Amino acid sequence: MAEENVVFVGKKPTMNYVLAVVTQFNSGVNTVILKARGKAISKAVDVAEIVRNRFVPSLQYGEIKIGTESLQSEKGETNVSSIEIEMKRE
Repeated sequence: MAEENVVFVGKKPTMNYVLAVVTQFNSGVNTVILKARGKAISKAVDVAEIVRNRFVPSLQYGEIKIGTESLQSEKGETNVSSIEIEMKRE
């Protein structure tokens, strides 16, 4: 899987990520992976649903991975939840 097929979801508005995913599919890519951590997980799910329901209805969900990542901060080590949502064109 090429790294350019990955969209990292963060603090920007939801529609920015929707546009990024739709642009990837319009450029001929067959699979895009949404990645998010922490509070951005719900936004990643929103992005996936908006893309599938409004823009590219033929998309299917592939593998969905959830996990925990350890991050170093000033206060020590912190565990943060993460998600990867694979979206495929059939």
